[in-house]
Amino acid sequence: MGIWDKLKGELIDIIEWLDPTQDTMVYRFERYQNEIKNGAQLTVRESQMAVFVSEGQIADVFGPGMYALNTQNLPILATLKGWKYGFNSPFKAEVYFVNTKNFTDRKWGTKNPIILNDDRYGMLEIRSFGTYAIKIDDPGKFLKEIVGTDGEFTTDEIDQQLRSIVVTRFTDAVGESRIPVEGFAGNVNELSEFALQQLHPEFMEYGINLTKFLVENVSMPEEIKKEIFELSRLEKIDLDKLAKLKAAKAMEKAAENPSGAAGAGVGMGMGFAMANQMGNMFNQQNQQQQSQGQAQQAPAQGGGATPPPLPQAAQYWVAINGQQSGPYDMATIQNMIAGGQISRESLMWKQGMADWIAASQIQEVSGFFGSVPPPLPNA
Repeated sequence: MGIWDKLKGELIDIIEWLDPTQDTMVYRFERYQNEIKNGAQLTVRESQMAVFVSEGQIADVFGPGMYALNTQNLPILATLKGWKYGFNSPFKAEVYFVNTKNFTDRKWGTKNPIILNDDRYGMLEIRSFGTYAIKIDDPGKFLKEIVGTDGEFTTDEIDQQLRSIVVTRFTDAVGESRIPVEGFAGNVNELSEFALQQLHPEFMEYGINLTKFLVENVSMPEEIKKEIFELSRLEKIDLDKLAKLKAAKAMEKAAENPSGAAGAGVGMGMGFAMANQMGNMFNQQNQQQQSQGQAQQAPAQGGGATPPPLPQAAQYWVAINGQQSGPYDMATIQNMIAGGQISRESLMWKQGMADWIAASQIQEVSGFFGSVPPPLPNA
C-alpha cells in the first residue's frame, strides 16, 4: 500500500454505506487497519443498522441516524476495551452495515414431489411453488448465525439454505393443514397463511423475519385432477335432465340414419325407451324412499297394526347382445319392445323360471308384440 493510501486510511472520519446493489444483505466497512478515530462520524440510513464487532465479539448496534463516536455512545465497546475515562484515538473495531429492508420475490419450489396420504384418494404426489419475502430483524444474531466473517453477504448466499427450510417445513404444513387435496386450488390463501405460521419461528432463529409467504400453485397427477373434475361435475348435474338430454341425442342420431323413416322410428323408440327407463329408475328410488319414510312414521302416527307391503310387479332379465341386462319392470319391457331392443326371439328370465325362454313364449310379454306396427313398405 502506498503512502497516500495509508494517509487516506488514517484520515477517514466518516463511516457510512451507500448501497449500490439490490441484493446485499451485509457489508463490512473497510478501512486501513480497521482504525476508527475518536469523534468519527457514523451515518446509518433508513433500512440500515450498523453493528460494531471487537475481537470477534458483537458490541454496540446503531439504528438509523448520525452519531459522533465516543465513549458515551459506545458503552459495550468501552467495557470490552476497558475504557474508563475515554479512549485514545484511534481504536480498532469492525463495522458491519446490515440491510434491514424487505427482500421480496424470493422463489421457492419443490424439486421432488411431496407424498401425501389423502383420506379420499389415498397416497398421491403433489408439487408446489411460490414466493416469500424476508427482512433482517436481529442483526447481531444474523451476523453470528449466518454471515460470520463474510465481508459482503448477498441474498444468493442464503437463498439455497432458506429454500431447503421452506420446502421441508411446507411439506409438514401441508400434512398438518388437513385441507383435502381437491381443496388446494381454492384455499391457497389459507395454505399460505398456515405455512407462514409454521415457518416464522424457524426463520427467527437466524434473526430473519419471514414477512410474507405465498403459495402460487399446487399441482397433482393428471389422473387425480381429472377424477376431481369429474366428481365435481357429477355433484352439480341434474340426473333427470341428463337422461332427457341423452334420449334427445339418441333420437337425433337415429334420425340421421340412412335407413330413413324406419330408422327414425326405431331411433325415436329407443330414445323414449331410454328416457322412460331412466324415469322409472328415479321413480322407483323415490317410491322406495317414500315407502321407507311412511313405514317409519306409521307407528308414531297410528299406533296400530300396519298393512303388509304391496306385492311387487314381475321383474325380467333380458339377453341383449349376449349379455344379461335388467331387471326391468313390465312398463320398461314394453318400451324396449317398442324401441326394437327386444324381439320375439329375445331370451328372458325372471325369478321362479327354470331357464331362459323366448319373449314370444311368455304370456304377459307376448301381447306387447301385437301392439307394434310392422315396418313401412319400401316406396
